[in-house]
Amino acid sequence: MTLYRIVGGNRLSGSIKVEGAKNAVLPILAATILNGSESIIENVPDLNDVETMLEILKNLGCRVYRRDNTVIVDSSSITSNEIPTVLVKRMRSSIILLGSLLGRTGKVISSYPGGCAIGVRPIDLHLKGLRMLGAHVEMHGQIVCQGRDLTGTEIQLDYPSVGATENIMLAAVLAKGTTIIRNAAKEPEIADLQGFLNAMGAKVSGAGNHIIRIDGVTKLKSCRYTVIPDRIAAATYMAAAAVTGGKISLDSVIVEHLHPVLDKIKESGCIIETNCNHVRVTAPKRLRAIDLIRTLPYPGFPTDAQPQMMAACCTAQGTSIFVENIFENRYRHIDELIKLGADIKVDGRIAVVRGVPRLSGAPVCAKDLRGGAALVLAGLMAEGVTEVEGVEHIDRGYENLGQKLKSLGADITMA
Repeated sequence: MTLYRIVGGNRLSGSIKVEGAKNAVLPILAATILNGSESIIENVPDLNDVETMLEILKNLGCRVYRRDNTVIVDSSSITSNEIPTVLVKRMRSSIILLGSLLGRTGKVISSYPGGCAIGVRPIDLHLKGLRMLGAHVEMHGQIVCQGRDLTGTEIQLDYPSVGATENIMLAAVLAKGTTIIRNAAKEPEIADLQGFLNAMGAKVSGAGNHIIRIDGVTKLKSCRYTVIPDRIAAATYMAAAAVTGGKISLDSVIVEHLHPVLDKIKESGCIIETNCNHVRVTAPKRLRAIDLIRTLPYPGFPTDAQPQMMAACCTAQGTSIFVENIFENRYRHIDELIKLGADIKVDGRIAVVRGVPRLSGAPVCAKDLRGGAALVLAGLMAEGVTEVEGVEHIDRGYENLGQKLKSLGADITMA
């Protein structure tokens, strides 16, 4: 089992380039199935989840080539519409292949998706949307969707689900007529998927708003596309500067995507300097508590940045309150933070964090992706040695996290 060994206390400084967005590249890779041609995707991060998606595409019959951060997918020779169970179980985002395979082949067979155990994440909205487009869905230990004559319609989502919005977009691109998604998710990754689909010749508009329109086309084409930078990785590096009293510059970011996190970083006492694709964070010796962090769908505070900000608040002066509204089991990192000396009380979806003067190093275990990142941040500010097990969770969503932190001055090694 691999682990991070962290000697805390170093003040981080320097600059790093933020990698491509995990939550954008996965649906874009799934969408490469649709054009039956070649797609060149740039700024693809080196992540375990990306490797899993590429393995799935290969198993479906796509030809996949990778060189550094560029991936070429040739989907002209798809030979299967059944997603291998062993790969589905590794990654929640495998569910996004339902829409693209259904749109391309008229049928898809999949097991239920895996991923981090951060709470119940039902796929009922995904399946409801596909049914409304005309697909027949059966669920008998597997998910089987069939429908060669999908037809556009109006779909009202009960909740602005990112995954359901993406699956409907993917299935509707080659459907007959017009599809309208109401109460659609507004995340930047949705807009990036729209950008890629339109680069292939699709007619999608409205992403970033609560209504998305897809006018079906009969054929798509080859394209080249660059993935947006990862706003959650950027938030994590900003939190790393905050917890260590550091000064970090982030390059290749989209500042507009970061405002929900930047507001809270400022509230903690950090100085923020920005331009369109650059952020500099200068942290005080000790952070101030943040009155309230309430996770909400975009443009609210992202649930994927909640654990990292909680770690930052563990040694802040005062009391911070967190309300987790997205996933009911998103607090799995709290018991591990308490092992390091944090003072955190939980009541349902509310967590009260009373800042303590210092944390002390101890062995801890990452139980999910973002919680694992929070433990790494806690180790950076803890006195002594912190060993974080479960690095495989962290590697699902961060490109060389340990190496990047080390380049900023962290004492962190892989053991």
